[in-house]
Amino acid sequence: MALKSPVTEMQQVQLAIDLIELGARLQVLETETDLSRAYLTKLYKELRGKSPPKGMLPFSTDWFITWLPNLHASLFINIYHRLHEDYGCERIDAFVRAFRLYQEQVRIGGQDTVLGLTRAWTLMRFFENDLLQLTCCTRCGGQFVVHAYTPNQDYVCGICHPPSRAGKTLRSAVAVNGLASTPSRRCHL
Repeated sequence: MALKSPVTEMQQVQLAIDLIELGARLQVLETETDLSRAYLTKLYKELRGKSPPKGMLPFSTDWFITWLPNLHASLFINIYHRLHEDYGCERIDAFVRAFRLYQEQVRIGGQDTVLGLTRAWTLMRFFENDLLQLTCCTRCGGQFVVHAYTPNQDYVCGICHPPSRAGKTLRSAVAVNGLASTPSRRCHL
């Protein structure tokens, strides 16, 4: 049995604390750290003052495709990809930073977050397992979450072509966040 480095164990505990403070469920903590379930449960109780919630994690890709969740999922995953792929942040570090940046951007816009940490983590896992991918909107050039391997050469995003039920929500989001502005980084089809 190999001895654990005190520094490595401390980093694992700090990661668990960061994830718990951001709203992680026990299953996320178990997957992303090497700490025991008993230790994570004790840590969760100490930080939150209650037992971790029970139940299954979200498992459907369809939730991320619906209008408002798609906008938030697209914002989060673009931030994550930028940090992880373009700036070389480690996977879980990029995830934590991207989630904090997502929360900050939504708060600055005066909106409520739609993605919780567990949903964001599930989204990241769906991308890692090629269940979801990004595609470019043919109108604005922004990159949005879509099901993997679906034809999307004529894709138009939910900002450029909102569903009729979006109504007031879209108008307030555009007015507050300027969501319909031209993105700074266009992708080429």
